[in-house]
Amino acid sequence: MKVIQYCLMMLGVVFSNLLLAHVGEHPNESDVIYTIKAKKVDGHFLMERDGKVFIQQKDGKVVSSALQDFSFETQIPLSQKIAYLKQINNQNNSLKNKSVKEEKPNYQYLYLIMILLFLVLLTSKKSVEGVFLLGSVLVFFYACKTTNVEPVTNATPVLAKTDPSFVEKVFAPYKSEVKTRYDDTYFYVETEGIPQTHNMMIGITSWQQQVPIPQGYVGTNAWSIPLKPEFSTSPLSLKSNFMKGAVAIAPNGIPIFNPLNNRGEDAFVIGELDQWGGHCGRADDYHYHIAPLHFETTAGNNPIAMALDGFAIYGSKEPDGTATKTLDEYHGHNYNNTYHYHAETKYPYFMAAMRGKVSLDPTTPAPENQILPQAKSAGVRPALTALKGASITNFKSTGSNAYSLEYTVDGKKAFVNYTWDNTNVYTFTFVGIDGVSTTTKYVKK
Repeated sequence: MKVIQYCLMMLGVVFSNLLLAHVGEHPNESDVIYTIKAKKVDGHFLMERDGKVFIQQKDGKVVSSALQDFSFETQIPLSQKIAYLKQINNQNNSLKNKSVKEEKPNYQYLYLIMILLFLVLLTSKKSVEGVFLLGSVLVFFYACKTTNVEPVTNATPVLAKTDPSFVEKVFAPYKSEVKTRYDDTYFYVETEGIPQTHNMMIGITSWQQQVPIPQGYVGTNAWSIPLKPEFSTSPLSLKSNFMKGAVAIAPNGIPIFNPLNNRGEDAFVIGELDQWGGHCGRADDYHYHIAPLHFETTAGNNPIAMALDGFAIYGSKEPDGTATKTLDEYHGHNYNNTYHYHAETKYPYFMAAMRGKVSLDPTTPAPENQILPQAKSAGVRPALTALKGASITNFKSTGSNAYSLEYTVDGKKAFVNYTWDNTNVYTFTFVGIDGVSTTTKYVKK
């Protein structure tokens, strides 16, 4: 009788552990601190159902929330657990559709069953205990007759390659000024670097005396967006990195730089940007310093930019049109198993850190390190210094390849009028507040 009771006890322990292996975390495992909508929850994973993740807290209460509401660090292991459980469920469903002959028993348990049956025959014939033991053995055999599946242990999820047609949708509204192509590694964006669908420069109150000219981001100098993004194990903060060069590309092909200028100042706050979030650099290259939310009017539910780590930048809505969900410390989140950033009207404007892996230019140390590959800008004249007290009040086209910039100093108007021809000769005429004009020609090499 004691032998039977012992066997029953051991059988119950093994059987219960086997059943628990097909759910979430074991209740006797150490709990995990989850961050759900900025709130700390101490507990363990139970299951995922209808898009919600269920966590059992230490006090036994169960809370549930969508996966994207969890901090990104806990989304990764949760996604793995959910994928593992789905893998088991899919295997069990497929086994149900197979004939009994195709099911392979787990022979290590079969040997145990034979031993237990032998003990039953020795110790009891038709006793209640013998019948109960035999029934338990049969249930045990049914639960363990298929081969177990080992869980995925890879700590870093593998991201799927970005479909080029997805990136193409970002630039589609501006195909009159942007050309695109792609290969197996990058999606390429070609543009001359001057926006055609909005004006420039108006509203700048801290001006370095630059004006926009064509840059020729074409051919081998096109912008390159990775089609195989990878998560970085050490994301680089934009507060101490990437203060040189672009970090993203807008849908009209204009590069987007760090919201901080090369002195670490918020370019928007100190008046360096125009009404559209852009200005010109030392090479007279027009670029944005904030993610221009005005592109939402043409983007629909598509991104308003693509970061140079390969992840998309959305505006104030998610891809399904709903309001932006909780963002992580990088100003993005994992949404429907795809990571992306979001733009807003205050710092950090569109990303706080580069979540994806990027290659850095070894010749540009932090904070002025830049991402490679990086399209190069090319100026035609020496860079000028800031003009104190100047405010740009107007900017307009005056003809083919011709522009006029109007600014005021102490209420008096001044102008920069410039043109270029097909031989790359640029003519600049500066008209000061005293009415005196100076003209200089430059040849772009």
